[in-house]
Order: sequence, then C-alpha cells, then structure tokens
Amino acid sequence: MRLVIARCSVDYVGRLSAHLPLADRLLMIKADGSVSVHADDRAYKPLNWMTPPCTFTESEITDMDGEDTGDRLWIVENPKGEQLRITVSEIRHDIEVELGEDPGLVKDGVESHLQELLAEHITTLGEGYSLVRREYPTAIGPVDLLARDADGAAVAVEVKRRGNIDGVEQLTRYLELLNRDDLLKPVTGVFAAQQIKPQARTLAEDRGIRCVVLDYDDLRGIETNELRLF
Repeated sequence: MRLVIARCSVDYVGRLSAHLPLADRLLMIKADGSVSVHADDRAYKPLNWMTPPCTFTESEITDMDGEDTGDRLWIVENPKGEQLRITVSEIRHDIEVELGEDPGLVKDGVESHLQELLAEHITTLGEGYSLVRREYPTAIGPVDLLARDADGAAVAVEVKRRGNIDGVEQLTRYLELLNRDDLLKPVTGVFAAQQIKPQARTLAEDRGIRCVVLDYDDLRGIETNELRLF
C-alpha cells in the first residue's frame, strides 16, 4: 500500500472525460494495482479511481525548451485504453507499507446467518429471482449476494441487521464498480435489512436502490424441500 499526499490535478480519459483541478489530495496505490484519488470529505468514497488490471507509469513533465518543470505525470491505464492522468506538482508526504494478506471481514453471527438464509430463499426478494453466488468478489470487497431477477438482470444485494446510510453508500460503491463490467451491466441494487432507517431508505430510493425489510424469524421458519431425518 502506497499513500501519497500531493498537490495534483487529475484527468480521466475514456468513454467520458472528467477533470479535477489542482488541489491537495490523497492518492492511494494498492498492491492489487488499483489507484484511487481522495479528498478530505466524502467518507471512504474516492473522487476518481481505476480498478485492476491496469498499468502504472510515471514520467517527468518538460517545458517547450525540454527543461524539467518539476511536475510528474502518473498515467494509470486499463486494458480498454481508459486512463487516469494525475499531474503531481508537489508531494507533501509519501509512505509505502506492506500490509500482507488480509484475513477478510468477519460478520457477526446474526448478520451472516441472515445473509445465508436470504441466499437459500432468494425468492424472498421477488418471484423468479435466482442466486448467482454469495460474497461475490470485487476489487473493493465482496458483495453479500449477487442474484438475477425474473428477467435475468443482475442484482447486487447488501444485507444488514440495521440498515443505515453507511450501508447504502457501501452498496452504491459496489454498484458503480459492477456497472463497469460489460458482462454484468446493467446491475441494480437491493438494500435488505431487518430495520431500515428512514434517512437510509430515502437515500436508497433516490439512487434507484430497492429496500426490502427482512423478518429473521420468518426466514428461519421457511421449510426447505430437502429430505430430513427428523
């Protein structure tokens, strides 16, 4: 993990274009090759980013006379030719730390069981739903459930005991990433929880995310079609 606090400007060049003017920002370069640009707000959500696989190159910037301006150009490019072009004017802090292998997220028993039950009874979300897999991997962490609706469209499901704004933000970030995958998009979202805060529901619905309130006891009581001895 490399963390760089720098005065920089950022340009995204690809299907769309975006520009971040010169300012102090946090640049995060992870061992998996991903690069993200952060401001001192927006919680964990980056201003812009590039997910792996991608290549990273750094070069000096020269003026018309071929003299080094002191600025550095970082180019992060994915296989599609999309680029994140970061012009670094001044590095204020630069640190690199080997984090090692992460053991992964350990959820509390009720929440993990709730996810397991919903996976087993995915039609709780609607008739015709089918499960693709639990803990669907992405570059920023696993999506609780990936399913397909009755029309075959992909649906990302975030499962919580108590649904709050942080959970909606988490699902929003997963959806932004999953919708970059040509094999999955368009991907819609379902925010499923035992309780959903009014503010979280408002934010989710504003972003086109469907909210589903789960009854843990009802899910536990659903009979399976598997043969039992007792």
